[in-house]
Amino acid sequence: MLVDVVAAGGVLVLSGAGLSTESGIPDYRGPTGLARRGSGATPMTYQVFTGGADARRRYWARSHLGWRHIARAVPNDGHRAVAALSRRGLLAGIITQNVDGLHQAADQATDPATGPVTGRTEVTELHGSLHRVLCLACGQRTARSDLDRRLAAANPGWDPGSVSVNPDGDAALDDEAVASFGVADCAACGGVLKPDVVFFGENVPPARTRACYDLVEAASALVVLGSSLTVMSGFRYVRHAARLGRPVVIVNQGATRGDGYAAATLDAPLGQTLTALVAAL
Repeated sequence: MLVDVVAAGGVLVLSGAGLSTESGIPDYRGPTGLARRGSGATPMTYQVFTGGADARRRYWARSHLGWRHIARAVPNDGHRAVAALSRRGLLAGIITQNVDGLHQAADQATDPATGPVTGRTEVTELHGSLHRVLCLACGQRTARSDLDRRLAAANPGWDPGSVSVNPDGDAALDDEAVASFGVADCAACGGVLKPDVVFFGENVPPARTRACYDLVEAASALVVLGSSLTVMSGFRYVRHAARLGRPVVIVNQGATRGDGYAAATLDAPLGQTLTALVAAL
């Protein structure tokens, strides 16, 4: 059914962390999230982050290390397959719950005959992007790479060594290493900096939420890739598609919250499955 739905065109893709695991970025709830859950580690919440300087120091120290891993990650076969579907004009849109920018990176390709090729489908980052930083005081957005250089300059010689990286781009770190880390504030106004992502406990901006509903309504079908749909921010679009009579197809490793709304589900590795899909088309 997946081939038939995509071949008809007008497909809206909703992607989750499972699409990026083959790029070395772990997820929270799928197979690669087991170690994180077992460690007792929990993601940063908006309330904790804004509640005190110590929490922000802990976040930025861990994130400074984790960012190296995120910045080095490259698109995998799944991302490249989605980009190929985009270039063929089969997609009505891409909504991603991921904050790693890998959809956009995969969208830049080179054809041996014609040179650079760009996909035709805009990517809506439902939860924002780790590649940007937001000042909570003045609202200025800046590149994460710029902040990385500032943090490195503020912490010469600071390197706790090998660490494990989490899905939200931070890393496990002991209290001693955190305490010695210096945080950088907004270069424009001195305000508090936050990654331009939607933390747990924070809401997706209303305009972005509405724009994603509009994408569902304009699409002929919804294909979910690598999401357990546990978080309401993505799950609501599956329910909306089903209410509108749009066929929903879910490709994920493991059961999802949306399985009861799906016309078809496929429990399979994303890269292999999507590569085969492109070949079949």
